[in-house]
Amino acid sequence: GNKNPEEIFEKAIENVKPTMEVRPKRIGGSVYQIPIEVKYRRQLMLAFRWIIGAARSKKGSEMASRLAQELMDAANEQGSAIKKKEDTHKMAAANKAFAHYARF
Repeated sequence: GNKNPEEIFEKAIENVKPTMEVRPKRIGGSVYQIPIEVKYRRQLMLAFRWIIGAARSKKGSEMASRLAQELMDAANEQGSAIKKKEDTHKMAAANKAFAHYARF
């Protein structure tokens, strides 16, 4: 692309970072998926993990070009890593009813 690579990288990471996730919690013999906010360091770790995992899952070319393509897709809010983030947010929204169990 014609843009600054640092800006593309930062935008890709910013677009992939999740704000909510679900964690399993056992309460009274049942396991509930409880939505919680994600701390900043875990947001970064998940974003890096999802981008690298998405690049590894593609086949055909060398890793450097697959990673570059996944970063470009993430910067444009497309690709597998963005889908993973959206799925995580949908799961947290679907389990919002169990949010009151987070304090236990």
